[in-house]
Amino acid sequence: MNQLLKVKNLRTSFYDGDLKMEAVRGIDLSVQKGEILGIVGESGSGKSVMVKSILGMIPNNAKLDSGEIKLDGKRIDNLSKKEQRVIRGRDIAMIFQDPMTALNPLKKAGDHLIVVLMRVRGMKKKEAKLEAIELMRQVGIPSPEKRVDQYPHEFSGGMRQRVLIAMALACKPKLLIADEPTTALDVTIQAQILELLKKLQKENDMSVVFITHDLGVVATICSRIVVMYAGMVMEEGLANEIFYSPKHPYTKALLNSIPSVDGEKTRLKPIKGSAPSLRKQAKGCPFADRCEWAMDKCFSEVPEYTSFSSTQKCMCFLAEEGGKLDD
Repeated sequence: MNQLLKVKNLRTSFYDGDLKMEAVRGIDLSVQKGEILGIVGESGSGKSVMVKSILGMIPNNAKLDSGEIKLDGKRIDNLSKKEQRVIRGRDIAMIFQDPMTALNPLKKAGDHLIVVLMRVRGMKKKEAKLEAIELMRQVGIPSPEKRVDQYPHEFSGGMRQRVLIAMALACKPKLLIADEPTTALDVTIQAQILELLKKLQKENDMSVVFITHDLGVVATICSRIVVMYAGMVMEEGLANEIFYSPKHPYTKALLNSIPSVDGEKTRLKPIKGSAPSLRKQAKGCPFADRCEWAMDKCFSEVPEYTSFSSTQKCMCFLAEEGGKLDD
């Protein structure tokens, strides 16, 4: 499997006057061609800021402090804003979080697709409309010939999400980034969207980065998982490694907080405390304040990564010393 995206030492900070707040803290990341990579973590863990840094979409009060980002072996972090927009339109596409607000209510659903097709693929309007109908059919929207001329308020949340997926596919991207694409949808529609994404990924031979706080979702769709906390990667590995042999206390805590569906009445184990504020970051491991296995040095030093296989590693002193996470 060849590497499509390579991110090295990515650091992104927000600035409030003289105050610097690090949102992404030295992340290394890779995405292979044809894989679905899951990025999980609580709200505020830096997942969305990281991918927006990769896309060159960070707000004006943020800055890319360091990092090297390569797509298909070519650096994209040092490109101009105009060149980055071309990359976003042609090679990387993104599905945003809330389908209920992502579409312009004053524009027909089909017009959203037609504009993308005309701008990115250079189609004439008539040709673009026919392609828009075909894309709507591809993502499972019934009667696309009729739906193409309807407005977003005439679509359900699940159907709006399918329009957004069709917009992303219109670019024929190498990499699709899905930022919490099922959060606003009910469970039945979530399952349909996940199955659709898996089907489209295979048919179009895309790589997908799937961002979520829901471990149940990544278990369904992802082959490899990155666990983020406070702007850092705590652990990464194959899905089986993360679910059946977690090495970091944070990963273990996330798994323990998932409700059981096997019929046993077991009390949920919430993670004590709350995620750290960007305004007051820890000197040591960012999870130390909430970790039941924390040692003195966890509060003053940041641990190195320990590898357990060619695919699994985690950032924890307990892992360095060969310790185990007992229930």
